Amino acid sequence: MKIVSRNEELLRDALSSIPQPSSRTSLASCNKLIRFEDISAAAFKIQCGVQKTPCMYSRLSKQYGMDIYLKKEFLQYTGSVKERGVLYLLMSLPQDQQRKGVIVASDSNFSMAVAYHASELRIPVFVILSTSTAPARVKTCREYGAMVISYGTTAKDSQVHARRLAQENGYLYLEEEDSAVYLSGLGTVGLEMYEQVPKLDAVIFPAGGHCGLLAGSAAALKHLNPHISIIGVESESFPVLQQSLKAGHPTEDQGCNNHHFYGDVSGVCFGSNSLQLTGKLVDKVVAVREEDILISMLRLLEYERATVDAEGAIGLAALVAGKLPELKGKRVAVVICSGNLELHLLQQCIAHALTLDNRVCRFSLVISDCPGDVSKLLEILAREEARVLDIKQERTFVTSELFTVEVICTVETRDKIHTAQLRNALLERYPRTVWTER
Repeated sequence: MKIVSRNEELLRDALSSIPQPSSRTSLASCNKLIRFEDISAAAFKIQCGVQKTPCMYSRLSKQYGMDIYLKKEFLQYTGSVKERGVLYLLMSLPQDQQRKGVIVASDSNFSMAVAYHASELRIPVFVILSTSTAPARVKTCREYGAMVISYGTTAKDSQVHARRLAQENGYLYLEEEDSAVYLSGLGTVGLEMYEQVPKLDAVIFPAGGHCGLLAGSAAALKHLNPHISIIGVESESFPVLQQSLKAGHPTEDQGCNNHHFYGDVSGVCFGSNSLQLTGKLVDKVVAVREEDILISMLRLLEYERATVDAEGAIGLAALVAGKLPELKGKRVAVVICSGNLELHLLQQCIAHALTLDNRVCRFSLVISDCPGDVSKLLEILAREEARVLDIKQERTFVTSELFTVEVICTVETRDKIHTAQLRNALLERYPRTVWTER
């Protein structure tokens, strides 16, 4: 079904009937057919609880040949767009349930948003985390005001324990599903972008298994202007959404990588509502490589001073990888939805990205072990304006000539062209230079 004009019709053709849950501690009891007016009501209700984040023109526009506007949802208090859906969900709970409290069992952006907003609303909130959870996540949830309990060695252990506590104490067990309330809250991103950037041609969202942001925002944007192209981006490593759309029902990618780098980009498709909205309203879903995501993270850090995770960078990665050539010359908005990357991962990601972008390179060569020979090598590097990051000399295990030294050098360059110039200069002076390929 296409949503045209400003009709307030239900999206009844986009959503099938919603199954009722057997457990009283499920979100699905909040389900109903999503309406545009529900998204508008959510925007009004949560306006004092979440940031109206900027959607700013990006310096990356000239580099990629289009007008790029970045919707900076990572500026939310918990660093994630999930706050919008969570806040509206919590505010919509009956008062008796708010008094009893809620419970979650994961270290995801969803759980952190629940921890913060439940505390702000004075709703008792419990977060059950496995003992393998990163200490920084445990600390953050406690700082947001949640009662954090460590239980079990796996996420499944903590989830089983959380469900048991919910049944015994009357808490509402929350997990990220695609109830209409939650989708309506997420859909407020689409409303804001439509107001902030006139004459949009396309909007790019992260997709993957958790495609609630894509589905909810598509409902809002297509209602306001059916000609706006809605594009979802997921990882090539686990194209869960594309597989689910092809199958016609939520599927699980058996090769799904649960590494913390991917966060909510990976995982199973969590609901038929989001899937059917996506199938009806989203114009295109593309997949990108891990390398493209890393370079996208680097571009955002350099050009926008934005430190984001894989979920936040994956939308821009589609432009970095050249997956959307039809958008050249168009006005495009990209949702940067999350910035919760652990510090040790950030360091690894930037190091890998610089290598992938041909900005950090390594080479080795054998020179005479005579005074001044290493100085001559350094003079060449200085002349070519390469920054030396590391240099090592190996004498004992050199297998070529006697009285020689192997020099292994890691340098930083400006870009791919600069790297090629440096390589040619070294080969001209040292023909046996070995370049370490990435």
